[in-house]
Amino acid sequence: MEYLVTGATGLVGSHVVHQLVDAGHDVVGVTRSASNASHLPSEVTVVEGDITDKESLREPMTGVDGVFHIAAWAYVGPGPENEATAQRVNVEGTRNVLELMDELAVPKGVYTSTAGFYDDTGDEPVDESDDPTKPSSPVYLRTKWEAHYEVARPMMDDGLPLVVVLPGNAFGRWDKPYGTNRGVLRDYLQEDLPMVPRDWAFPFEHAADTARSHVRAMERGEPGEEYIVAGETRTMADMFALAEDITGVPAPRTAPSSVFGLMAGAMGVVERVATPPEGLRAETLAFLSGKDVAVDNSKAKRELGIDHRPLEDGLREYFEWEREQLATEA
Repeated sequence: MEYLVTGATGLVGSHVVHQLVDAGHDVVGVTRSASNASHLPSEVTVVEGDITDKESLREPMTGVDGVFHIAAWAYVGPGPENEATAQRVNVEGTRNVLELMDELAVPKGVYTSTAGFYDDTGDEPVDESDDPTKPSSPVYLRTKWEAHYEVARPMMDDGLPLVVVLPGNAFGRWDKPYGTNRGVLRDYLQEDLPMVPRDWAFPFEHAADTARSHVRAMERGEPGEEYIVAGETRTMADMFALAEDITGVPAPRTAPSSVFGLMAGAMGVVERVATPPEGLRAETLAFLSGKDVAVDNSKAKRELGIDHRPLEDGLREYFEWEREQLATEA
């Protein structure tokens, strides 16, 4: 089989590409710059293209057996000043990819949504029957909601053979140094992460597990269906306690999420006249001020056969790789 992957050099896309090649498939990897693709297998056909330029995708997509649409603008913090970019990439870029799938009669596609726009689910985990309300912030999640519910779902209802997957918070090798998750974990390893919200909870998973869920969605997913493929929900405090056991690096201090809400208000005032340091943006702090997401992935386990390694195992693999990267940069 031949598959086209958008976002082929990103965190999840890189793992999807490697897994497809390992399984013997032909892969066309789309990236805005071929210079970013040095870590991809040599068997991959790397094509420079941009999902915001529909025609740049037409030739490489022609004749493929399936499309993985993973590319996205995925940052929390600089959203307010990048709203137009997020809208262009996440919403209009998704429209371009899916319209082209339809025009070229691609047999099947998998679109990467996110479990992130579920908010404060409480004690009862949400499943695919729960439609979250459109978030006003962060900009990333708002535009991903629009891409999911205003672009992908209507096209599926009209017959587009698309499967939607909703992963959790992925981490792993090949993330960009300035990626949101990697930035936090790198800061922790260098003992430069002063504080995390005590009760902020979200599904975490290694990107290789996220990628495997994507591949199984292509192989086994029913077109027109949505699957929550996120991993286990853990608090940040729990995650960094595991990290301390693995690395020996002391876990950062914890504080109630309400503290981050107060900081967000203060930084909102500061941002009127100056740009605060990365990690202290008002959008980031507000995002950390009350998230508590629990999801039910039983449908994906039953129909796709997804599985996730224990969080401790995923973190151990990631930290080994990240320490190697830090050592080469020293």
